[in-house]
Amino acid sequence: MEILLSIAQLARATFYYHLKRMNKNDKYETAREEITAIYHENKGRYGYRRITEELRQRKILLNHKTVQRLMKEQGLVCRVRMRKYRSYKGEVGKIAPNLLNRDFSTTAEHFKQELLEYLDYYNNRRIKLKLKGLTPALHRLQALSVA
Repeated sequence: MEILLSIAQLARATFYYHLKRMNKNDKYETAREEITAIYHENKGRYGYRRITEELRQRKILLNHKTVQRLMKEQGLVCRVRMRKYRSYKGEVGKIAPNLLNRDFSTTAEHFKQELLEYLDYYNNRRIKLKLKGLTPALHRLQALSVA
């Protein structure tokens, strides 16, 4: 025995520890059988969470981490993946009638006239109203004295 232990480079206590452990009954033997049964009843679609719930309904109380570990040891993996949520529901609502028929054309003269009127309004009348008849320098001085 000593020669075998020295060849295996194993301590005597370690050898006897593992020997004793091999002869010990499995604590989770019934749970393993139930887990396997539940897994195959549901064609491999149940993961550890649903199997844990099913075990609780069958009056076998195990922590979900224990169920997960036992499933991993037995090679039981849930193959079903969640489908990705897609919010697209097709055409929803009303489509407005195409009254313009994509005809956005205008004459250049009409555009120039509108632009001149707008610039005239903005540069002359609007600014005069804002300045209240004062020159820009006087208006600025008055605004700074109030503040």
